Amino acid sequence: MYKVFINERKLSFTNTQQKTDKNLKFVNDNTFHTAIDLLENSPTSSVNIYARDTEEVWRIFLATFKNITAAGGIVLNSNNDILFIHRLSKWDLPKGKMEEGESSEITALREVEEECSISDLSIEKFISPTYHMYMDQVGNRILKITYWYKMLHHGLQKPHPQEIEGITKAEWVPQRDIKTKILPNTFQNIHLILQETLDL
Repeated sequence: MYKVFINERKLSFTNTQQKTDKNLKFVNDNTFHTAIDLLENSPTSSVNIYARDTEEVWRIFLATFKNITAAGGIVLNSNNDILFIHRLSKWDLPKGKMEEGESSEITALREVEEECSISDLSIEKFISPTYHMYMDQVGNRILKITYWYKMLHHGLQKPHPQEIEGITKAEWVPQRDIKTKILPNTFQNIHLILQETLDL
């Protein structure tokens, strides 16, 4: 199953109908536009597009919209606390767009260093990608693909927010506090990747 979040509403891709607000059988790329319209302009909070060959439909979906790639990290320190940033009135994980010629691993490390002013980082493993869609300033739909890594900070360095990027806080949060402090005020993609990585 693939999940794309559009204004915090879920568009999924599967090979069978699901228990969701609306199921649409894939016909052609107009099916994508119908699903997006439902999520943006109706009370519908979740749509599932189903087809026998989910991977083929997903490839068509990727080719239909402009893709932007980014990378970031779930960063643990020596106390097993998790590094979070606060931006746009929401808790988030450090991440950013890939620069030309960069690997996703290098992007993830660079963005954590830049957004939180910490060093002595290493990547432990790749977690998975997340997907969300938004409109750019000229009205084009953009599919943002973010590659996530579990990372280690070898120490207890105090983070500092990159204020020029609109980040107002950078904090180590004990894992026991994530359910009450972070999850009620974060994005669906972040909720998803945290649940996939941590024992929440």
